[in-house]
Amino acid sequence: MNQSIFQSQSYNKNNFFLIAGPCVVENEEMVFTIAEKVSSICKKLEIPYIFKASYRKANRTSGSSFTGIGDEKALQLIQAVGKQFNLPTTTDIHTAGEAAIAANYVDVLQIPAFLCRQTDLLLAAAATGKIVNVKKGQFVNGPSMKFAVDKIKQAGNENVWLTERGNSFGYQDLIVDYRNITWMKEIGVPVIMDCTHSLQQPNQTTGVTGGNPQLIETIAKAAIATGADGLFIETHPNPSVAKSDGANMLHLDLLKALLEKLVTLRKAVI
Repeated sequence: MNQSIFQSQSYNKNNFFLIAGPCVVENEEMVFTIAEKVSSICKKLEIPYIFKASYRKANRTSGSSFTGIGDEKALQLIQAVGKQFNLPTTTDIHTAGEAAIAANYVDVLQIPAFLCRQTDLLLAAAATGKIVNVKKGQFVNGPSMKFAVDKIKQAGNENVWLTERGNSFGYQDLIVDYRNITWMKEIGVPVIMDCTHSLQQPNQTTGVTGGNPQLIETIAKAAIATGADGLFIETHPNPSVAKSDGANMLHLDLLKALLEKLVTLRKAVI
């Protein structure tokens, strides 16, 4: 793991790290509220923390779905959160042209799962010199992610992470094969478990993705037990009114108790 992005934080080096925040930037108050609470919890539990928010959602099922408040405005808010709370930040990008733009505002560039084999996108992200976190596609296995890692490293960037987020199971469900955590760690990069998107129920006839947030704790515990280096958890003060992915986000009030359990579990398995 690239420890340098956490140098401003005091943390237990034996802990997992956490990537957490809302699915998308909805407004200024919301992102600052979430960052403040999660940052406070992580400080107490000595968990290294990266604030996450998408500045724009490009992968929406319905054309009427919320996509963002404007690229520059959203990126500026993510950057402001990082400065206010002295946190590293991350957001996802969808095209090669977005890489250099987003890199001006965040510390980690996230590659969406369905774009994990998009060579021009991976190379553009690599060229920024930022950490590149590639989500494993729902259609590939863990060992095959070595090719995504190779593309980035061969472009001169050694800072690569991989994130597991489940595999497609039929048309409207995902299933997590925890062997992928072990297999991706064998590639020699930090591996993260996406505890919320792995519980999505895509392709609903309503055009709005469903989810099983009641199983977030189960996914997270299993990930820690099988050696994940980090966890990815989208959270919101009121998921029922969230403008994107509310059906699989963790309620913000539930995060502290969950992380306390996971820190205890981590101590037991390392």
